[in-house]
Amino acid sequence: MMLIYLLEKEFKQFFRNSFLPRLVVALPFVALAVFPLVANMDVKNLSLAVVDNDRSSISRQMEEKIVSSGYFKMSGYFNNSKDALQSIEKGDADLLLEIPPKFEESLNRDNSGRLMIAANAVNGMKGGLGSAYLSAVIADYNKELVAKQMPEISDVTPAIEARPLFRFNPALSYKVFMIPALMAMMLAMICGFLPTLNIVSEKESGTIEQMNVTPVGKFTFILSKLIPYWTAGFVVATLCMLTAFIFYGMLPKGSILLIYLFAMMFALCFSGFGLIVSNYAATIQQAIFIMFFFVITMIFLSGLLTPYQNMPEWAQMLGNASPLKYFIRALRMIYIKGSTFVEMKDLFYQLCILTVFFNGWAILSYRKKSA
Repeated sequence: MMLIYLLEKEFKQFFRNSFLPRLVVALPFVALAVFPLVANMDVKNLSLAVVDNDRSSISRQMEEKIVSSGYFKMSGYFNNSKDALQSIEKGDADLLLEIPPKFEESLNRDNSGRLMIAANAVNGMKGGLGSAYLSAVIADYNKELVAKQMPEISDVTPAIEARPLFRFNPALSYKVFMIPALMAMMLAMICGFLPTLNIVSEKESGTIEQMNVTPVGKFTFILSKLIPYWTAGFVVATLCMLTAFIFYGMLPKGSILLIYLFAMMFALCFSGFGLIVSNYAATIQQAIFIMFFFVITMIFLSGLLTPYQNMPEWAQMLGNASPLKYFIRALRMIYIKGSTFVEMKDLFYQLCILTVFFNGWAILSYRKKSA
């Protein structure tokens, strides 16, 4: 009975603040609409500087082929490699393609030709992928030349042929990979920060002292703080799924009920972690800095941005304590692969263990003072 009155107080306090309900609705909507366009690691629109010392029909056709691939845009044509390299140093170009003199003549005479590709590797991934894309486009153009000049060779079927099959994400769209992870991050922000700031603000205003002198038990008090933001987690999960469908046409290939099951457990888990921070923080500033530190650490250790297997072993061991790791993997498996609960039961059980651990810690660390 005491819990009902405490929940009534928490929900009234939540809706009395005109900013919080708007935040719960606006944050996931705006974030899911904008962030997938920004958090995009697809390498496109690379600026290419060209030094064409041959100025032949083949060199012009190859340049047109490169531009028509959709990955490159010409940043300029240069008379020598020195000026082109300076454009890379200034940041005006990402790659340099230099075509030597008598390139067409060498192809017709010796059936061979050499090109130079230079890449700005300050961003290693961009430089590596850019040069690989450029090499692939040139190799494809080379096959077209061979087919025109020596059709008898081009008709020969190769002894070994590799045909890639892209499962679950045939278009290789990075949005499909990022949207489920951003959904998990929105739940972490709402269900982690809000309960933390709620208790700390009561500490600063002194209202929590009135609660401390009542006969309300620690378990009941913590539960009354968890349930409102657990409910908010369901609202955020629903808004995230609606936004992903409205803006990107993404629907989960698996069960929506399974998403709600994992969201329920993750919201309880991360709210419990937020309450732990609130028990140790004395001011709102302390709580914000502590939460930012742990949330950012959990994001990097969860595999949200980079493959989890690429991290060193010690980092993977630390990542096992991050609820985000299990929730992100579950959402990606449901959305992209259509996985069932049986395939993800280990993720769910590990999330349950962290939920019990964090909420138990929150109850034990709450120091209730009596009058």
